[in-house]
Amino acid sequence: MPTPTRAAVVESGGAPFTLSDVELADPGPHEAVVRMVATGLCHTDLGVASGGLPFPLPGVLGHEGAGVVEAVGPAVTGVAPGDHVVLSFTSCGDCRDCRGGHPAYCATWLPLNLIGGRRADGTGTISRGGEELGGHFFGQSSFAERALVDERSLVKVDPEVPLASIAPLGCGVQTGVGAVWNVLKPVTGSTVVVLGAGAVGLSAVMAAALTPATTIVAVDRVAERLSLARELGATHTVNAAEADLGEALAGITGGRGADGVVETTGNVGVLRQGVDALAARGTLVVVGAPPFGTEVALDVNGLLGGKRIVGLTLGDAETQTFIPALVELVKEGRLPLHRLISSYPFTEIDQAVRDMGAGKAIKPVLTF
Repeated sequence: MPTPTRAAVVESGGAPFTLSDVELADPGPHEAVVRMVATGLCHTDLGVASGGLPFPLPGVLGHEGAGVVEAVGPAVTGVAPGDHVVLSFTSCGDCRDCRGGHPAYCATWLPLNLIGGRRADGTGTISRGGEELGGHFFGQSSFAERALVDERSLVKVDPEVPLASIAPLGCGVQTGVGAVWNVLKPVTGSTVVVLGAGAVGLSAVMAAALTPATTIVAVDRVAERLSLARELGATHTVNAAEADLGEALAGITGGRGADGVVETTGNVGVLRQGVDALAARGTLVVVGAPPFGTEVALDVNGLLGGKRIVGLTLGDAETQTFIPALVELVKEGRLPLHRLISSYPFTEIDQAVRDMGAGKAIKPVLTF
C-alpha cells in the first residue's frame, strides 16, 4: 500500500515550496520508509528549485535528512525499524569508484542523485493524485514528513545524539570536512585558506582545526561570519569587501602562499584568486558550483610550480564510515555544529529559504 504523507512540493522552476499531500510508493527490496525528524536546507535545493538544474518538476527536494526507520524492504540488511539514521547521497555500489571506496564519484551519480527524479530503473517514488512527481532526490527527497529512501543513502547513527543536531552531516558538513581531511590532508605547520564562510566553509574551518595545520584563514564579506569562523578555529580572517585577497594572504603567509585552499563560493573570480594564492605544490579544492558550463581562466605558467586544482563532490566521503565518525565528534563537542544551525518548523520552509538567501541563517534545519 502506498504511504500517504505531506511534502514541500516545488511546482515549477522559481516557484515557492508549497505543502501538499502526496503518496510514497511501496518500498522496493533495497529501500526503507523513514519518518523524518529533521532535514537541512542546502543551496543545492535552492538551485534546483529555481530551475537552474534539469530536475523534473513538480517535485520534492531535500537531501540532508535525519529520522527514524519505520519499514524496510525485504533485502535491506543494514538498518531495521526503530534505527536512527542520517540520510546522504546514493550510489550504485557496483562501479569502479563505488567499489574503490569513492561512491561520490559513482558512474551514475548525476541521474541517481541530482537530475533523474526517479529510481535507477526509471520508476517513480512519489505521486500526487495519481500523477508522478520528481522524487528520489539524493535517494531520499526528505522535504516530507516521511521519505522513501534508497538503502545506500541510509547511515545508521548513535541514537543518543539528537537528530536535529546532525541532519546537515549528509551533505554540507560532510563536503566541507571531506575537503580538508580527504583531499588537503594538512601536515604539520600547514596553511589552510577557506574561501566563503557559509555552512560548507565553516565546516572546513572546524575540520582544519582538528588537523596539524597551524594557520587557518577564513575569507568572507560578512563580518559576523568571520567572527564566528574565529570562534570555530580560524587563526586569521580576511574581509574580502575591505581588503585585497591576494595581498592579505601574502601578508599572512609571509609571501609563501597557501598550502591548501577550499573554494566554496562558486564565484570564478574568487577561484582564480585562490589558485594565484597557492604556494608551490599547494592544492585548491573546488567545492562551490557555478551554473553548468561555467569556465575559469588560469595562468598556466603559475601552475608549473606543482599547484593542483581538485574538484570535489560530497567530500569524497565513504558515508558509512565518515558520517558516524562525525556524529561521534558532534557528541563529544569537538565538532560544534550547533553554532551553524538555525531551526525552523517544517511548515515555515519558505521563511527558512528567505533567511538563507538573505544570509541570516547559515544552515537552516527544518524540524518535524
